[in-house]
Amino acid sequence: MTIAVLICDDSNLARKQLARILPQEWQSNLFFAGHGGEAMDTLLQKHIDWLFLDLNMPVMDGYQVLAELQKRRIAVNVVVVSGDVQPEAFERVKSLGALDFIRKPVDSNKLQQLMQQYDIKPGVASVSAVVPKAMAPAAELSAEMRDVLQELTNVAMGQAGDLLARLLNVFVKLPIPNVNLIEVSELHMALASVEHQATTSAVCQGFIGGGVAGEALLILTDSSFKDIARLMNYQGELTVKVELELLMDIANILIGAVLKGLAEQIDMSFSQGHPVVLGQHAPVSELIIANAKRWRKTLAIELSYGIENYNISCDLLLLFTEDSLKTLNYKVAFLLEE
Repeated sequence: MTIAVLICDDSNLARKQLARILPQEWQSNLFFAGHGGEAMDTLLQKHIDWLFLDLNMPVMDGYQVLAELQKRRIAVNVVVVSGDVQPEAFERVKSLGALDFIRKPVDSNKLQQLMQQYDIKPGVASVSAVVPKAMAPAAELSAEMRDVLQELTNVAMGQAGDLLARLLNVFVKLPIPNVNLIEVSELHMALASVEHQATTSAVCQGFIGGGVAGEALLILTDSSFKDIARLMNYQGELTVKVELELLMDIANILIGAVLKGLAEQIDMSFSQGHPVVLGQHAPVSELIIANAKRWRKTLAIELSYGIENYNISCDLLLLFTEDSLKTLNYKVAFLLEE
């Protein structure tokens, strides 16, 4: 009997990578969905045996799909494939009916172990050739490159969120990363998630490695400090000095983990400079204007972190130099050829 498989992920790269390592006999009855809404449409129209489901997606995320499957009593074996590796994420998807959880990027050995666990003949992985597409010129950002960078960042963001979740014993909310090539005058648009009226504090840290360089900019709304201090079991008065220490602690956790996660996926390493305080208790626009000379045209990747049931809002921007795009294009093309 032919097994019908549906891969649901908003990243084209993630769908390709998973499809390549599935058994050859599954390739003839393989379906794809770019978000949970498309997946539900397919599940309502066709009999699907196995659903490989991402969590963080637009329109309808993986949690919503799992809840809908339970509500409609649709029988399908679900394996969550996600960069969000927090312990609570694993528990939540299991409680919603998922059989298992595989972290991104998918390890073919882990997939085969899972198939053996559920008595499915592993078969032979697909070895169909993938013709690499020409990537954009160095100073441009193609749709394909944006998709790949978004997926790589999604995995790195999940690793950083997991570290923060374990440290603070919380559930970290991880929205989809934003990837854009922008002018410095447009940086405020990349921070649309930060309230216009909110005052913020920010730290910047440079990084460099193997033809890629940039700066990581972490911005924390001032209203977050009270809850962060509580989560870190700080009992004293929240002075400016204490807030700066808390800001540095969060920056070290998130910036270090995200850069490490990205570096591992593109097979390079980053050296990080000393963190620099851009300002405290100021509107985000003032922080950007005051430091505009530090950036020109930049590849900006925005990650917005929130913590469930706490008033904590944190934005992390990775700002890559124009010269870095050539190397990143090469790395992305290599990933697509694998």
